[in-house]
Amino acid sequence: MIINIKSEKEKSIEKAVEVLKSGGLIVYPTETCYGLGADATNPEALKKILEYKKLRGSKPISIAVSDIDMAKEYVSINDTAENLYKNYLPGPITVISISKGNLVPPVVSIQGAVGVRYPNYPYTLELIKKFGKPITATSANVSYKPTPYSIESLIKNLPEKSKKLIDLFLDAGELPKNQPSTVLDTTLNQLSVLRQGKVQFDNALIKNKKIEETTTATVEETIAFAKEFAKKYLDSNVPCVIALSGELGAGKTQFTKGIGEILGVKEIINSPTYTIINEYPYETNGRKHVLAHMDTWRLEDGQLDNSGLIQHLENKDIVVIEWADKFYQEISALCDNMSIKTYKIVIKYLSLEKRSIEIYE
Repeated sequence: MIINIKSEKEKSIEKAVEVLKSGGLIVYPTETCYGLGADATNPEALKKILEYKKLRGSKPISIAVSDIDMAKEYVSINDTAENLYKNYLPGPITVISISKGNLVPPVVSIQGAVGVRYPNYPYTLELIKKFGKPITATSANVSYKPTPYSIESLIKNLPEKSKKLIDLFLDAGELPKNQPSTVLDTTLNQLSVLRQGKVQFDNALIKNKKIEETTTATVEETIAFAKEFAKKYLDSNVPCVIALSGELGAGKTQFTKGIGEILGVKEIINSPTYTIINEYPYETNGRKHVLAHMDTWRLEDGQLDNSGLIQHLENKDIVVIEWADKFYQEISALCDNMSIKTYKIVIKYLSLEKRSIEIYE
């Protein structure tokens, strides 16, 4: 069923609440794109979400709340998170906090963290408030399909099996093509990363050879440059580490997307901030490989050895590491011992849109 929320607002909210209470799935609008909604506290409804999304793998699913009070019922809000809620939300930000234990996977990561969205979309906030509980906040496209900015384009790209799982489409027309939400981890009660290895990383750049550099003005240009790098320097049969350094939102995940496209990854590559490592399978000439996308944001001293990095290098995978400068000394020593090639990528802000990207070997 499709309901136009502009002409039938009250009816659409009433029907959506009815569907959610019965364990069904809805597609709803947000300030970033159309989302896929289910009762985030209902395990059976969450199973439907996973069935719908298909190739999502082990990546957790965020939840959407109507306000900070609802968030506090399900996650622990520390000072850093509270500052975000008070000064930057509602808005396109996913705030990662520790679960209070009343939610289950896949909305809780194996580390016990939950991504919480407080969307800046009045209709959706009213819907969640009427429902009285958080709903899932994952994009409504199935894995590897385009981000949905209209119900028409979404339905066009949906496999028949996924389409049949949706009980209600809430149509708000064509949405602005905004970027996905920014993911901010507050579980350590800080937003900045304690990059103990940054000095070693910067020193390594002086000693290493710069092999490529460019300036990009759009996400697409960053992805295109990463694709050029992957074509020129990477071999799917040869393990290597791509060590990424750059401030929050600089484009590290976008660079990884470009690498994934050239390798043949079919899934949509997302930030691994609160899963530590996301694994993306692909095939080359009939041989199966894995692109391991790692983030050291939440790792503390002594945790790198047990993060899964060593296992991926032993499996001869290509590993992309965001915030690599935090543990650069350890990563460098590990790669030297295993005779594994390391590329160092530095992404810097030049302005709100422009980035400089330098590649060293």
